[in-house]
This record gives sequence, structure tokens and C-alpha cells, in this order.
Amino acid sequence: MSSDPLSLPPPPHRRVVVGCGSVSLDFLAAVASYPSPDDKIRTTDLKVQGGGNAGNALTCAARLGLKPRLISKVADDTQGRGMLEELEADGVDTSFFVVSPDGNSPFTYVIVDNKTKTRTCILTPGHPPLLPHELPLSSLTSALDEARIVFFDGRFPETALKIAREAAAMHIPILVEAERLREGLDDLLMVAEYAVCSAKFPKAWTNGASIVRALLSMMLRLPNLQFVIVTMGEDGCIMLERSVDDDSDSGEVDVDSLLDSLRLKRPNYTSLPTCTFSPKMKLTAKEIGTVSGRLYLGTAENIPPSELVDTTGAGDAFIGATLYALCAGMPPEKMLRFAAQVAAANCRALGARTGLPHRTDRGLTPYLQ
Repeated sequence: MSSDPLSLPPPPHRRVVVGCGSVSLDFLAAVASYPSPDDKIRTTDLKVQGGGNAGNALTCAARLGLKPRLISKVADDTQGRGMLEELEADGVDTSFFVVSPDGNSPFTYVIVDNKTKTRTCILTPGHPPLLPHELPLSSLTSALDEARIVFFDGRFPETALKIAREAAAMHIPILVEAERLREGLDDLLMVAEYAVCSAKFPKAWTNGASIVRALLSMMLRLPNLQFVIVTMGEDGCIMLERSVDDDSDSGEVDVDSLLDSLRLKRPNYTSLPTCTFSPKMKLTAKEIGTVSGRLYLGTAENIPPSELVDTTGAGDAFIGATLYALCAGMPPEKMLRFAAQVAAANCRALGARTGLPHRTDRGLTPYLQ
């Protein structure tokens, strides 16, 4: 259901965002329960639509009112042409795509288990991959013109780093998705102002004993980072934000103890996303170090089981909403609630894009006013 567009403030003045990363064609098959080896089962629902982390995140950003430009690569085949048409229909600028005359476009088989509400993905990568020489400097500077922020999902590492270095030279902020350990991801993180991580990444990257200790370690290893968010599905998210100024009079607290105290302060009996956060403090962990900043604890929407359909693309929706929030200048506590609400909306339909909300959807009105 849509709200009256006249009741909403205008979209952000600077709303061009540039993304580089994966697109794919998703073949989604919903089944009553995941099959055992050698089983033959029937689908309960079937959908074919565009996917890929960057493609999904920028589709989300477009529906929220931003002007995304996507840099990626497809083959000149039926799948590739279909993906480009779908992105363009949603308002994503695909003029910076590389279209290969041969090879194959990427595609993914997604099995959605109706019983456990999980999804299993089987990816066939595109070939050949996007290489730096395929993006000349003239195209790159044109893509970055007037950009408010640049987003990378960690794919095409050599090309991504070329874009990231040019963006950094132009003083354009960079957001990096850290889904898993990937070749070249460390180089992207070193120039990033913002990072959004999967639940497993921070501890895998730092060998931290807990998520918040790992986030603290990331902040110390990545001095350019302004904030890092870890998304945890139905368990919400945790964000560590670095303070711009170092207040020597602020208190010092162990990050694990601080997280425990924030959990005790979470509101009870609310289905909508919430956010609890600390004052600016010196956040510390033994044998790791200290960072001056704030810790945020966000909850996810409590979706009734009857409404939960598919979690495919929920993390991409969270990132798309984060891109919007950064362009709109939302404070972190509002940004986390907004991103959680957008991700929850996407979980109410099959596929990574079917449930992505539009800016005028009534459920988003409280977060945009």
C-alpha cells in the first residue's frame, strides 16, 4: 500500500550512487522442504528474476528514490539482455555495463525451503569476468560524476580497486560489503569509510573472540573506517561508529560488557525495528586496543511466520536502504531501523527483488519524515 507522495519530503538532493559488483539471473524454486539426495519433488512456487548482490542493492536504492549507476558485466545472451532490461525498468543506469559478445551471463539456482525459511544458492559465474582495461578512465570518471557514494560487493577485485582509488581521489565516500573472505577485499576495506558485514565475517577476518571485539579490531586495522555494521538476520544488527573527535573526558568501557548492557535496555514487546545505543565512550578490549566511539544495537522486525516467505536478498535490501540513509543524512539510530524495515519488507515475497519496497510504501513513511 502506498502513501501520498505529497506527504513525504523530497528525495535527497545528492542521490547519485555508483555500484560495482555482481548481477545474475535467479531461478527461484520454493519447495515444501529441502530434498534429500536422489529425491524428486515439486515446487510450490517458481520465479525467474534478476539477482546478484550489487544488482539487488542498487535496485533497492532506485525504488527508494536514488539514482544508481551500476558497473558490471554480462554476456550478449538472452539472460544478459533480460537482466539489463529489468534493471533499467527499475531505474538503474546500466550504460556503464560491459557486454561481452561471447561467454555466458551469471545465473543462480535458488532453492527456498518453506519449512525452515532458508534458501540454498548454486551459482554459475559469468564468463569472462570484468577486467580493469574494459573500463577506460573516461567511462570511469563519467560514472563517478556527481556521485554521493560508491558501493562495492567485493566482486571483480581488480576493477573494483581501480574504481575505488579514483573515487578516493575525488573524495567520494566508499561503502564495502564484506560478505566473506575474498581476494582483493582487504584492499577495498582499506579505502572504505563504511563497511556492512555478514554475521560470520568480522570474526573470520580478525580471529576475534566475539563479534564486538572483532568490530573493534576492524576499526583499529582500518583507520579510514567511520562505521562498521554486522547484520545478523532475525537477531538484528550491531554497529560500531568511530567518533570524529577524541573526547579525553569520556568514560572507558569493555565492548562486550557494553553490548550486554545495551541488550538489557532493548524495548520489550515491540514488533517493529528498534535501536539502542551508547553514549560516546572509549570502547576497549583487552589485548586489542581502544577506539573512541558509539556502539549501536538494532533489532529486526518480528515478522509473523505466516508472512515470512523468503530471506533471499535481505542483506542486499539492508545495504540499499543504508545507501539511501547516507545520502539523506539520517542519524545512525534512524538508519538502522529504516534498513531493518526495508529488509523485512523484502522477506515477505519470493526472490531478492519482488518484495523490495518503493519510497511511497506506507510502511516506510515514519522513517522518511
